[in-house]
Amino acid sequence: MKKAFLFFAGMIVAVLLYAQPAQNKVKQKPNIIYIYADDMGYGELGCYGQQKIKTPNLDKLAGEGIRFTQHYTSTPVCAPARNMLLTGKHGGHAYIRGNYELGGFEDEKEGGQMPLPEGTFTIAHLMKKAGYTTGLVGKWGLGMNNTTGSPDKQGFDYYYGYLCQKQAHNFYPTHLWENGKRDTLRNTCFYVHRPVPKNSADSVFDNFKGQDYAVTKMAEKTLAFIRNNKNKPFFLYLPYTAPHVSLQAPDEAVKEYTGQFDEQPYHGEKGYAPTKYPLSTYAAMITYMDKQIGRIMDLLKELNLDENTIVMFSSDNGSTFNVGGVDVDYFNLTGGLRGRKQELYEGGIREPFIARWPGKIPGGKVTGHVSAQFDMMATLSELTGIKAPPNDGISFLPTLLGKDEQQQKHPFLYFEFPEKSGQAAVRTGDWKGVKSNMKTNKNAPWEIYNLDTDEKETNDVAAQHPELVKRFEAILQEQHQPSHIREWEFINPKFSVQK
Repeated sequence: MKKAFLFFAGMIVAVLLYAQPAQNKVKQKPNIIYIYADDMGYGELGCYGQQKIKTPNLDKLAGEGIRFTQHYTSTPVCAPARNMLLTGKHGGHAYIRGNYELGGFEDEKEGGQMPLPEGTFTIAHLMKKAGYTTGLVGKWGLGMNNTTGSPDKQGFDYYYGYLCQKQAHNFYPTHLWENGKRDTLRNTCFYVHRPVPKNSADSVFDNFKGQDYAVTKMAEKTLAFIRNNKNKPFFLYLPYTAPHVSLQAPDEAVKEYTGQFDEQPYHGEKGYAPTKYPLSTYAAMITYMDKQIGRIMDLLKELNLDENTIVMFSSDNGSTFNVGGVDVDYFNLTGGLRGRKQELYEGGIREPFIARWPGKIPGGKVTGHVSAQFDMMATLSELTGIKAPPNDGISFLPTLLGKDEQQQKHPFLYFEFPEKSGQAAVRTGDWKGVKSNMKTNKNAPWEIYNLDTDEKETNDVAAQHPELVKRFEAILQEQHQPSHIREWEFINPKFSVQK
């Protein structure tokens, strides 16, 4: 009897010891992938109502996760939106508030944008403190490699892509950047903003193409990063460049759409690269990016990382205006909302936001929680347990996890934008206030809209709500901190504003 007991006891111990290594392999920290489209408006995905452009992978992501309908960028253009996403600051507190671009479009004049200063704390720094390997693949726009804004000085262990936004106007650049070094591509140098005669032969449009498409290269580096870091937790920031103009896409991608639209060649008369099929190319850029996201999802499944990876998708600002061959109205890129890029009306700042985490984020959920991209710092802080420095965000992790009753709400969202005449906006509850043309009229009147009944901001009710005018003005004065750049200080300038 004693021998039998010892035998079975030994077997139990052996089984436990055998099982222990498998338990140790269970990764407790979820990988995090944040995909950031460029100039994609609220209505450009199928899951947000798009009818003409195919986005099956992102639609599936939304179906298997959560889709936000009241999510905002922090500001309506590229560089400052990226700054605010990464630092958790809104437009009245952020260091970078506009597209302060340096240098030129030519390779030898590549200068980037105003760099993030030394000492900036980004979400990449936060994730490194949490024990994550951090990567960036895409468009940076916050400083060249020889400045304080270089990604490797702002918390990223690895980076690949465009450092300069002006270079990103061309999807067939001569080079991209990888950890401070040029990655030379098989593309000849050409000036992307060169118009061509309206009677040009088809072959002329081929002058704005190359062999290495930037989104393809970025997708390859993305997959390599995931493979190289599959055995440890990683944070991967993917600010891909589609569908920002220029309108350029691989021929096989464009052919999926040619013949479906009544379109005429675009000859470059409104800037950016000419293209024979502008409507087809715009749609192709989005569908091609969607396919690259599908490749990411397939790889996560292949590596058994799928259930332990949070995948999020959003965009830096609303859809572009009609430049470069883009037709906003034809595709209904804003989803019917008023305003576009560079405007603080809903079409310029309301963004798609999707998040998926199998087993943790309920699938097929749609939420109207009012949130902003500067909430990401607070959200990742709560997720990882790492304390973040003071910021303007509120974690929306409870909403992601289906714990709506625990979700704290913003008393207000504040926006300010110094470009396009100087604008400010406040949202509190369903009420939205907008001020425009403040550089020419510091005391410009507030427009007020009830977004519950007037989502398209067509009925200004400021005259009926003087109490809201007073409240919004108080929030503006309270939330604005003076900027270090003359051109960005329009709320309370101590100088004559240059017109």
